[in-house]
Amino acid sequence: MTKLHLFLLAIAFLSSLQNPAVLATKKAYIVYLGGHSHGANPTSADFESATQSHYQLLGSTFGSEELARSAIFYSYTKHINGFAAMLEEEEATLISEHPDVISVFENTMKTLHTTRSWDVMGGFLNRQGKAHPESIWAKANYGDDVIIANFDTGVWPESDSFDDKGYGPVPKRWRGICQNSTKHSFHCNRKLIGARFYDLSHQANSASPPVEYSPRDSEGHGTHTLSTAAGGIVRGANIYGEANGTARGGSPHARVAAYKVCWGLCADANILAAFDDAIHDGVDVISLSVGGLPYEYIFDSIALGSFHAVQRGITVVCSAGNDGPTPGTVSNIAPWIFTVGASTIDREFYSLVTLGSNKKIKGVSLSSKSLPAHKPYPLIDGSNAKRPNSSAEEAGWCYPGTLDPEKVRGKIVVCTRDTSFARVEKGVDVLKAGGAGMILANSDEEGNSLLADPHFLPASMITYKDALRLSSYLKSTKSPTATISPVTTVLGVKPAPAMASFSSRGPNLINPEILKPDITAPGVDILAAFTEEVGPTMLDLDKRRVRFNVMSGTSMSCPHISGVAGLLKKLHPRWSPAVIRSAVMTTARTRDNTRTPMKDDNREKAIPFDYGAGHVRPNRAMDPGLVYDITFTDYVHFLCSRGYNASNMAQFIGKRFACPSKTMRAEDLNYPSITVPNLQKSFTVSRTVRNVGTPGTYNVRIKAPFGIHVSVKPQTLEFAKVGEEKTFQVRLRSRSESVGVGYVFGGLTWTDGKHYVRSPLVVNAFS
Repeated sequence: MTKLHLFLLAIAFLSSLQNPAVLATKKAYIVYLGGHSHGANPTSADFESATQSHYQLLGSTFGSEELARSAIFYSYTKHINGFAAMLEEEEATLISEHPDVISVFENTMKTLHTTRSWDVMGGFLNRQGKAHPESIWAKANYGDDVIIANFDTGVWPESDSFDDKGYGPVPKRWRGICQNSTKHSFHCNRKLIGARFYDLSHQANSASPPVEYSPRDSEGHGTHTLSTAAGGIVRGANIYGEANGTARGGSPHARVAAYKVCWGLCADANILAAFDDAIHDGVDVISLSVGGLPYEYIFDSIALGSFHAVQRGITVVCSAGNDGPTPGTVSNIAPWIFTVGASTIDREFYSLVTLGSNKKIKGVSLSSKSLPAHKPYPLIDGSNAKRPNSSAEEAGWCYPGTLDPEKVRGKIVVCTRDTSFARVEKGVDVLKAGGAGMILANSDEEGNSLLADPHFLPASMITYKDALRLSSYLKSTKSPTATISPVTTVLGVKPAPAMASFSSRGPNLINPEILKPDITAPGVDILAAFTEEVGPTMLDLDKRRVRFNVMSGTSMSCPHISGVAGLLKKLHPRWSPAVIRSAVMTTARTRDNTRTPMKDDNREKAIPFDYGAGHVRPNRAMDPGLVYDITFTDYVHFLCSRGYNASNMAQFIGKRFACPSKTMRAEDLNYPSITVPNLQKSFTVSRTVRNVGTPGTYNVRIKAPFGIHVSVKPQTLEFAKVGEEKTFQVRLRSRSESVGVGYVFGGLTWTDGKHYVRSPLVVNAFS
């Protein structure tokens, strides 16, 4: 080395001392080498050998195995072959050129795995997993001191989701109780501030089995829904011992109260008693993942109870039901109820099925069991594995006792999914018959709807389309085989959200003039707290116990909206239940993450009878611009239009009342959606909007339903101040091509360039 070189090196060294920024910095990198060759059952010697090989590989780059040992802080030795080490950028580049290395990448910081339902609904979190300062969480202080009640199967008070660490005194307005059982230890705290149970209807039924009466949740449903609505933030939520994430409720700082109205079934008497107590106790939101067939309002305990709750300014949020996708199945359809459908999120628990033909089928599962990798297993359809005294149809459904162990033993069994027998129990019968695994194949009725279940054996549920592919493969060979991969969590699934097949659909059978459901929210594979009284499948034979569970249903979507309602109540304490609903509905989206219209489970375009106004966007609901309010008197007038007389109404509201001389039309109830179920050539509806944003000018945009001419007067609304109200009329005229077609759909939007106040238009034209 020349003196010049030495001089330049010395200058560079001195310069680096004076300017630390130019010093080489080390970062954490992952060096991925693929898989190990030591098989499925490695020994400690295999692990040690793998680690040593990592030291040698990195040492060949560093020129020193000792330096490699100090740099490596993780050595992946069991199934993944690779290591993590602190490297300079140049070192990482150099080692990436090694022939044994597949890839080298920086150890970037990712957000924790969560249910994703809250993050998917609108950018609540920043990249560090903390609340974005402009999010509804931050602005509403996580729903601090709002009180959310849950009518369900009770609560598991020991759950981490209801830990009261950091909570101040219980709000003075709370008047509820913590009803303790003499047979169970049950305690409330500053988070779980109240609990009641309602058992008189069961005690009156002598046929009911003995029940240990307590607010404690012995089924898990109530704990799951309450923690979804307002459970605290719990990091490290564990799913069946396999996956960790973060569980959080919609209003994670809200106070909660459990009202146990369900003991397997939910009696109307219990529900009304709970409404009566909750209204008195001082709750702000009532979440009710319960329902049944729609009845006239005076025969519906939920409609009645919620009517009185809304009268006191309490927002009542209910599930739409799980009887979809059949039209007209939506329940909880009273116009004062906030009714919620269920849709998917962009996360799935994949379990890959690889056929002997090398075709791969993506299924879903939450099974903690797995088959040895790359080992094909004989594959048999359940209908071909029947016992002599069983029918092929019953064996195809894998009904109990229908599978012949001699035909099933050591094989993967294909079972057809149906609605009369639980999905997990099918796998139990396959396991009892000696099967190695199960493929749960959707029938035509279930279509593409997939639900991840905690199976007792390696299993994967596949769509109907893939079930047809599987059936073709089974017929193509005398020796079919398959493998089922371990479960993998996949994020960023597209398209999402999409409507769940089970979510009940409109139209509203009691009042077709009122669009139901109102909104859709995440309801598929939702992670939340669970009881430790039963196993995750809630089957008697399930002896597993979990603190968190993944469940699906409109029962899961309902508390998402309850949590949002709590946040809005905190942010805007004077907003009425109708305004809260309007803010959520008019800011909803109807496009998925591919920027195309939302789909149903069969990948066909979804409609307002599926999702109402669309998929909830909580951050947008904070500032909707304009709102459609409905006063309690408006609801009373609405009931007058249904034929309820003054005497009825006086009994409803507890004071004298006279229905107006001019009967209100149901279509004119100031609902955020506009539905005309019987358009005879021309019909005009009226709506009133209130400005809750800044002063401004709003112009109307119209997307007319097929074959319908839509005109709005006036076309411009000018607001000089907050709180100002304006009324407009919408005239609908049918053209010949729309008559007899059935329901057609469009939309109406008021915008000032910043706010977009959207309303669905739903029309059925007759001659």
